Amino acid sequence: MNTTDEPIDSQSALFEKLQNGRLKLEAELSKVIVGQKEVTRQLLIALLSGGHCIVTGAPGLAKTLLVKSISQVFQLNFQRIQFTPDLMPADITGTEILTDTPTGRQMTFVRGPVFTNLLLADEINRTPPKTQSALLEAMQEHQVTAAGARHTLQEPFFVLATQNPVEMEGTYPLPEAQLDRFLFNVLIDYLPEEDEIEVVRRTTAGPSQRIEPVFTAQEIIAMQALVREVPISSDVIQYAVQLVARTRPESESAPDYIRKYVQWGAGTRAAQALVLASKALALWEGKAYASKEQIKSLAKPVLRHRILLNYRAEAESTSVEQIIEKLVE
Repeated sequence: MNTTDEPIDSQSALFEKLQNGRLKLEAELSKVIVGQKEVTRQLLIALLSGGHCIVTGAPGLAKTLLVKSISQVFQLNFQRIQFTPDLMPADITGTEILTDTPTGRQMTFVRGPVFTNLLLADEINRTPPKTQSALLEAMQEHQVTAAGARHTLQEPFFVLATQNPVEMEGTYPLPEAQLDRFLFNVLIDYLPEEDEIEVVRRTTAGPSQRIEPVFTAQEIIAMQALVREVPISSDVIQYAVQLVARTRPESESAPDYIRKYVQWGAGTRAAQALVLASKALALWEGKAYASKEQIKSLAKPVLRHRILLNYRAEAESTSVEQIIEKLVE
């Protein structure tokens, strides 16, 4: 895993620090987060990949607390936006205001909460699509354009968005173009009874324990570069591309159940996400290379928000989860 910009010993030291800090990081998060190990792992893999993540689950499942805790572990600047039906795009990106200066009045750009390292877009699907789309440029280009001027965002930059299930009142489906820019769609479910008892015990006692930082923002940037150096064979890349292609009903390789139930399949960005996330997972687990097994284990969070089912699937109670399971098998 060598690059021209970083010596081998520096990369080795970073790799060792990641492996040594992994257990400590999980221990710090467990101070305030009970259970949800798989959810936490997927969020951390998304951060190592440099990708954005959307977390879907009912209210009251500690989605916001989990995201805030991750920002503390990595010493990231953190901003939270509560998405509501009356939220405007300028409330996210910022706006120009008229200010008095020594040389006279002039327009000054006041930065919005998007200018941070980790942006929590809370209940993102409770605001109309016009406001949701204000994040598109920031997520893709890591910049904001206002009044013709470009403003670069801080690095690293992540959007971790939470959304309520679309069946709930007062929600708007996210545009497909925006959904595709999220590396993962992570599902968070209700806790088992023993974990729920522990949550109630902790939250009704004294103040929660303080989370100690484990990594820095600069180390995250270095780890993201290291992820891209993880070896992956051509046949594993081909497997990822073929898996994504089979989600498209118009593809020659698509199985019958895809043509029957799927209206729109995943695009090339899904294959890129599978490969990059599998590299991050390999690095996280201390493996020497990315494998097909890692591609399979990440298929659901990568594909579940990129496959659009038709009315027949809904009528016959066929879910995206079932479709992806069949594809992986």
